[in-house]
Amino acid sequence: MQVLDAESFGVRLIKPPTRFEDFRGTYVEIYNKELYGGAMEGIDFVQDDISTSYKNVLRGIHGDGETWKLISCLYGSFYLVVVNNIVWSEHYKEWMSFTLSDRNRLQVLVPPGYGNGHLVLTDVAIFHYKQSTYYNRDSQFTISWNDPEFCIWWPIQDPILSQRDANG
Repeated sequence: MQVLDAESFGVRLIKPPTRFEDFRGTYVEIYNKELYGGAMEGIDFVQDDISTSYKNVLRGIHGDGETWKLISCLYGSFYLVVVNNIVWSEHYKEWMSFTLSDRNRLQVLVPPGYGNGHLVLTDVAIFHYKQSTYYNRDSQFTISWNDPEFCIWWPIQDPILSQRDANG
């Protein structure tokens, strides 16, 4: 397993420890408490979620002040944006982007206080994340995908949005 801190931003980019490919297909270990332990010291994951979306769907940007998220792409490809929403942080309102796919198998560990959103780049994509807390909609914040204060670049001008994401 290889862990890369993303420019002292608090986000970690992870290359999973086990990936095998042969004529039958692929096998990837996307979480192992022992192997991931050092990179995730003190994080206890309690919930797993999966969402399936179609091309040009943009989900998020959502987060809360308590939850760690380990994000993976199980199928397809998506453009992931992670935004620092910690008001007292020197990196407040800064963002980073990653392309996650079923080919590169990269994962992103998002800390509490950060929001994340993703845009589907392929016909279909399956987004997976482990969470360190149980989902609580009341504790969530939403940042508009096109909020001019954040100046986030997306590879699309007119994404497909839910009402929640369209209203920010």
